[in-house]
Amino acid sequence: MNIRSIDHLVLPVSGLPQARAALQRLGFTVAPDARHPFGTENACVFLEDGAYLEPLAVADRATYDRSSDTGNVFTARDRQVRRILPDAGLSAVVLATADAVAEDAGYRSEGVSAGEILEFSRKLSLPEGGEVTASFRLAFAADERSPAFFLFSCQRINALPRDIGALARHANGVSGLREIVLAAARPAEECHLLETVLAAQGMRQGDSIVFQTRNGILRVIEDQTPPDASSSDRGAIPGLRGHSVVFAVADLAVTEAVLAANDVPFLRRDNRLIVAEATGQKVVFAFEE
Repeated sequence: MNIRSIDHLVLPVSGLPQARAALQRLGFTVAPDARHPFGTENACVFLEDGAYLEPLAVADRATYDRSSDTGNVFTARDRQVRRILPDAGLSAVVLATADAVAEDAGYRSEGVSAGEILEFSRKLSLPEGGEVTASFRLAFAADERSPAFFLFSCQRINALPRDIGALARHANGVSGLREIVLAAARPAEECHLLETVLAAQGMRQGDSIVFQTRNGILRVIEDQTPPDASSSDRGAIPGLRGHSVVFAVADLAVTEAVLAANDVPFLRRDNRLIVAEATGQKVVFAFEE
């Protein structure tokens, strides 16, 4: 079986300054801001396991809207998630691929394609000085029954350097992903998109459904948020939505010391530290040895 790898996670934020401040308080090293040619910008957190977090903000509203209206699936899906769920903190799980064109063909044959392939480049400033240009080819998958979540495969055409130095070293001791948690009102009925894109059946584990990737578990839990009349209430959103991210650390005491020193409230549960959503970090983060 071809087990997939997670390339990165898309984390919608209202602004990069707030996201940078929140992530730094949690002990993460945050890369310099970078612009996309279609109106968005990010400030990424690179992890030793090869994955990264992409806090994503709208930098140029006119360019963003124009690209969305003219077929850019990335901005169109991001805009849809922000409209349906303004406080979404995790909108997309991105899988690594060596061939986005083949992925796109597979999505189309399975009826989950979200639209046309997207190719673009962006510059990344390195902490030791200088910059590199990274190029990407993306193939998108979505299910209209899950309007506040999507997936895509990312082919790194001109990849980032394997060793990006200080950008992958974090004061909190995080080395990689442990779990990505999604929520759904009826998990057993709403995993078709994941099963199709991951080419694997989810395994029942207690009350959740689990998919194994090379660098972390993708878990779907039952949404316990009570429905509300407000369209912005998470309990009213159908299908899959982002719930939380669990990070792997070598020494939980180091992580705890960083959180305490930065006055970050957290809950300790068994061998896990849990940090609730906050300004600039609109998804639950947890840390686990």
